[in-house]
Amino acid sequence: MNAAPPVRLGKVGVWIGAFAVAPAAEARPAAREIDELGYDILWYPEGLGTRETFANAAVLLAATGRIRVGSGIASIWARDAVSAANGARVLADAFDGRYLLGLGVSHPRQVDPRGHRYEKPLARMSAYLDQMDADPFVSPDGTAVPRPPVPRVLAALRPPMLRLAAEKALGAHTYLVPVEHTRRARALLGPDALLVAEQKVVLASDAAEARARARAALAWYLDTPNYLDNLRWLGFGDADFEGGGSDALVDALVATGDEEAIRARVQEHLEAGATQVAVQPLEDGDPFGRATLRRLAPALLA
Repeated sequence: MNAAPPVRLGKVGVWIGAFAVAPAAEARPAAREIDELGYDILWYPEGLGTRETFANAAVLLAATGRIRVGSGIASIWARDAVSAANGARVLADAFDGRYLLGLGVSHPRQVDPRGHRYEKPLARMSAYLDQMDADPFVSPDGTAVPRPPVPRVLAALRPPMLRLAAEKALGAHTYLVPVEHTRRARALLGPDALLVAEQKVVLASDAAEARARARAALAWYLDTPNYLDNLRWLGFGDADFEGGGSDALVDALVATGDEEAIRARVQEHLEAGATQVAVQPLEDGDPFGRATLRRLAPALLA
């Protein structure tokens, strides 16, 4: 992946799941406001039944003028490798290089209903990346012209996928991780790879209220084997996954409190080796988390 164009990320981006499902009429103004606040990149997911990732990126890029847009992540089961490479190239060309492709293997319950079989995810990802890079441009006269690899990061949690992210991508996009994972991931990736760590945040003065909101957001993940296996690798046990998550687990995964508390957690990730922290605001009233992002901008982007 050394021949891919370099990508330099700012220290703080945002990760917002609502952009994967919201109608364009709602997504456009939300994306514009986040752009105007000054965050570096807007990450959004792709899952079973969500908006198609490349078309969705085009909507968000067209609605904004400065912020980058990243798929966090595009599922490799949703399209073949050649289509993924070509889609990323179109977006980068049309929007001044503001698009960054994040790829992931997703989860069995997101993959099997598509008609695929979720198996050997590491080998599948490695072969997918090779297929992307083997795709040459064929000129009108029939000449094959090699092209540089598409810049990309990989959703990666455990050591094998993290090593693949360093070998065949620009780095890793991690999700649902405490600071300790960022420290371990940096050691595995090496000093030069990108490392984007998603961090859920709740701005709330009441600790019980903050934890209740955090537990509601964690419920789906605490029933998902890939995330549980990663948390076990980090030292958490089955008791931590019961009842919506132990206080220790919730506090490790979700930063809560005031602006200074959130800023401190972001700084911990950066000091542990993150290139960028993608904050995911958890709000009751707004799925885009705009009130949280407005309050955090002076603390995180100064």
